This record gives sequence, structure tokens and C-alpha cells, in this order.
Amino acid sequence: MIADVVPDHGVWFRVDNGATAGGVRRVAERLGRQLELSAPRVADLAIVTAEITSNLVKHAREGALLLRPARRDGRAGVELVAIDSGPGMADLTLSSADGHSTSGTLGIGLGAITRQASRFDGFSTPGRGTVLTVQVWDGPPPAPDWAGGLARPITGEQDSGDGYAVRMADGRRQVLVCDGLGHGPLAAAATGAAVAAFRSAPAGPPDVVVRHLHAAISHTRGAALAVAEPDPATGQLHFAGLGNIAAMIVATGERRRGLVSLPGIAGHQRPAIRGYDYPFPPGATLVMHSDGVVDRWDLDDYPGLAVRPPLLAAATLLRDAGIRRDDACVLVARVARHE
Repeated sequence: MIADVVPDHGVWFRVDNGATAGGVRRVAERLGRQLELSAPRVADLAIVTAEITSNLVKHAREGALLLRPARRDGRAGVELVAIDSGPGMADLTLSSADGHSTSGTLGIGLGAITRQASRFDGFSTPGRGTVLTVQVWDGPPPAPDWAGGLARPITGEQDSGDGYAVRMADGRRQVLVCDGLGHGPLAAAATGAAVAAFRSAPAGPPDVVVRHLHAAISHTRGAALAVAEPDPATGQLHFAGLGNIAAMIVATGERRRGLVSLPGIAGHQRPAIRGYDYPFPPGATLVMHSDGVVDRWDLDDYPGLAVRPPLLAAATLLRDAGIRRDDACVLVARVARHE
């Protein structure tokens, strides 16, 4: 049963038959109206959702779709993230052209999506599957995001105890990944409190923000969490964490570098909190995830993914490294030096 109001963290659907696809389209239309999109854009959203879910039903294995609000600079749109482990495509650009088909169909599905969507991105690998990200806005879409993430609940739960947030605070670009202790509503409440405190926290380096979060979520069961701040002006990344949030810097031609997160539980005990600085050269990628994602991934296994939009990378890693028997969250960030 889907609530009348879709929360900002969104709703996941397993899409494996036509009946499910019809239900997803109806929820998408409801979300568009909830966000006060114009009637023509709600209609476009319905077409986009129908085409994505149709592709998942016809061609995918283990197809899933995340439907959520997208909020930027006081505006609201709808974002869809489709993930599958199907046959994949060698040339997604060619497959997005009207009339092209890889399975004897009319081949108009991806072409319709690219026409109706405000923003469309995809990454596909033959034999491993496809990830599509789509946004529908009234008017021109906002600038591309420098960070993107998504969280998925453990199988059988509606609420994920893992989450993330992105903010700009006094010129500081900061990201949070949080893993509320346990699973279910109480874990989700802890992460929700951390996300809310992060968004309203006074500007400061990551260790100062983590101290603020530690105090702010003392009424919850607690969480592992980490805050990172890429600083393109200095070519450094500032970081502070408590508990088992994994964080890595991936730079071209270098082995990935793990970041130090100290033992402890935010909201409980009296943990040591310390900030660390790391080189973060132009083109480097920050990957952060909860322990619901195994850390044996390697971006080199996905040619070209390291330069694609962060959300595509996050969704691909969640698909291939996420653990179904645990909540899971992945965030990817990338900032050019001139930004």
C-alpha cells in the first residue's frame, strides 16, 4: 500500500509484470500532481513512466524502479531511477533512437523517454544490465547535480534505515551518509533525524558538523554516519565519520583510497570525533556507502562510468554491490576544480 504522499526519499517498486507497471504509472501521476507540475508535464511523466516500466517488464531481469521528488533551488520535479540486471546494451545512444530495436519490437520506448523527459541519462553494460535516470520538470531543468545517491530498504521493509543528504552551507559543498542502527521504522527515524539536523546545521567543517549531529540525534537509537566536503579550490577533501560508513576516493591512474572513520555511534556514548584531509585532484570521485554495500566493487570494471553523472554511478554500484538482506545506501560526488 503506497501512501497518498510520496516521501522525499521516494518509493521503490519491483517491476516484473504489466499490472505492477500500471500501478507505478498511477503513483507517478499522483506524485506529479502532489508537486504541482502542470497538467501537460504530468501527462509527459505518465508516458515516461509507462515506457520505462514497459522496458523493464519486456527486457529486464530483476527490474526495479525508484520514484521520488527532486527538489532544487526552491523548485520541484520528479525523478525516476530504473535498475535492471538484464542483457544490457552495447550502445545506449543508438538504442535511444526512435525505430531502433534490439528484440524485434518497434524500438520507440527509449526515444519517447528522451523526448518527454527534462533530463535523461543511462549506463548499460552487455551482460550486466542497464541503469536509467530521468527527471521531469516544468521549464528548463536545474544544473546537473555534483552529487547523487539513493537508499534501498532491506527486503520486506518499506522504510530504509540508511540515507544520505547533500547541502551547500556558506559556500561549503557537503554530503552525509547515515546508517541508523538496525532496520525498520526506528532505524529510519534515526537517519531521518540525522538528515534533518544536517540540512539545518551551522556551516563548519565536517568534524564540527558530525559533533552537531551527534548531539541532535541523542533521542534516537543512534547511527553510524560520515560527512565529507570536497574543496575544489584547494584540491582537498575534508572528512569526518563515526562507525562503519565506507568512504573512498577514486582518482585516475591511482588505487582507490579509503578514508578514516572512527569507532562510535552518533547519538550515544562519548565518541572521539576528528576530521581528516585527503588529496582530491580534479576528476577524482568520492564514493560513500553503508555496510549494506559490499566494498569489493571497482569502478574500472565499468568503463566510462567514472565520468558519468554521479547518480548513475551510485545506482550501478547499488545494483551490483548492494546486499538484499540489509538496508543499503550509496552516494557518489565529483566536483571540478573550477566549480
